[in-house]
Amino acid sequence: QGQLVESGGGSVQVGGSLTLTCEARALKRCAGWFRQTPGNEREAVALLKRHDQGPYYGNFVKDRFIIWRDETKNSMWLQMNDLRPVDTAMYYCAHDDGTKAYCEISAARYREWGQGTQVTVSS
Repeated sequence: QGQLVESGGGSVQVGGSLTLTCEARALKRCAGWFRQTPGNEREAVALLKRHDQGPYYGNFVKDRFIIWRDETKNSMWLQMNDLRPVDTAMYYCAHDDGTKAYCEISAARYREWGQGTQVTVSS
């Protein structure tokens, strides 16, 4: 607990943009963003492995979001463009060193989480 801190959420209208920030004491090998709505499981939005040029994006992202990280700042960001009402959710950052060569997309594989930041998109 207390390892990750998110910021940057808020309320925007359809088509708007937000950039989420996640600050860590030290980012682990796999780091990414998940989102959750009431009654649903957390789903992976974007994941990025340290020094990896190939991020993972959920199918629903459709080239609208960009994830990046800076090891020198122990921080990670998620730029979200063309936001839609279906993007309304609590967004969490998470990280883990993992046991596989790739970053797993299951939230259950991540042991450290931030407290979440709410994103609300209105039409």
